[in-house]
Amino acid sequence: MDFSSKLLENAVNEVSRLPGIGKRTALRLVLHLLKQPTEHTNYLSEALLHLRNDVKSCEKCHNISDTVLCEICNNPKRNSEIVCVVEDIRDVMAIESTSQFKGLYHVLGGKISPIEGIGPHNLQIESLVEKVGKGEIKELIFALSSTMEGDTTNFYIFKQIEKFEIITSTIARGISVGDELEYADEVTLGRSIVNRIPFEQSLSK
Repeated sequence: MDFSSKLLENAVNEVSRLPGIGKRTALRLVLHLLKQPTEHTNYLSEALLHLRNDVKSCEKCHNISDTVLCEICNNPKRNSEIVCVVEDIRDVMAIESTSQFKGLYHVLGGKISPIEGIGPHNLQIESLVEKVGKGEIKELIFALSSTMEGDTTNFYIFKQIEKFEIITSTIARGISVGDELEYADEVTLGRSIVNRIPFEQSLSK
């Protein structure tokens, strides 16, 4: 792809680094920005800079937050005795959109995947086990995607906490095997949360 401007080429190269964005799409986006009023581009630049420099990780659940504790963990109306274990922020957003879950979350930051070099020590598993060990959680809901990596992560965590007196459950398989949680429709995901099953029962299938 030949560029008439080095500045244009640099901008396209940077935008094309984003996942799912090829060079042609990046060029279309950059040219769109050039047609917009200057302040619109400035707003975007400032928003990205503030996001990168000021965003925090909730000290309690590891969700993305503007403050030390996220809005969910800070909400006294949430049931702190039930914790839903998810892969990342997109899964929190997906479950929250169902309005069916009133507990708290624990964001792992990924799934165990030896092929990608991601082990238990790369995830927020140790802090989860510590929470369970304090006896403040009555039920842990595994809500990872129904993939081999998701099931492996669920089982690893289950083995780490099985010595504690805690209920473990997993979302019902209204979610197709192999599906990512964030792509499930709200009704199906909501029913999967409400109709969750004991984790041990999911192991026998």
